Amino acid sequence: MTQSLELLLDPELDALVRAQWHALEAAGLPSQGRHPGSSNAPHVTLAVAHEVPPEIEDGLRALAAQVPVSVRLGGLLCFGRRDGRQILVRPVVANAELLHLQAAAARLYAGLPGTDELLTPGRWSPHVTLGRGFRPEQVGAAIEALGYFREQSGQAVAVRRWDSVAKRTWLLSAPGDLT
Repeated sequence: MTQSLELLLDPELDALVRAQWHALEAAGLPSQGRHPGSSNAPHVTLAVAHEVPPEIEDGLRALAAQVPVSVRLGGLLCFGRRDGRQILVRPVVANAELLHLQAAAARLYAGLPGTDELLTPGRWSPHVTLGRGFRPEQVGAAIEALGYFREQSGQAVAVRRWDSVAKRTWLLSAPGDLT
């Protein structure tokens, strides 16, 4: 059971990542695009916990008021898993604004059950996931399927919450921020 705090991307970056999901899927490779749920969206995770108590909701809304923030998607990166499989991601190039926002999120979530030490300031690796469960020999095929691309700049335009048990998301920032 997880509740996460996530940054959503502007329409151009969202479309770019979804196109890459589609390219991986079309090549028969692991892809986040295979998750059909309406909650599936390209995002950058800021914090996770098993449960988020009501007393930090005001802090979360104040954090959400700090968006939009500039983001830049880098090249490709693989995160290894214990089972030997790989997670293919687009790293997000850290900037002061983004690091400040994530540190504020980490402070709000500090001490909550189920937090992840990899999401603490100084250990956080901001990224957008393209696909999970790649066998090492599939990584080359993924790079080929994605073709050439360059870094892409844009904005994170909204903060949302995701509840994995209830399978629901909700925005903490004004809906107008997504236009």
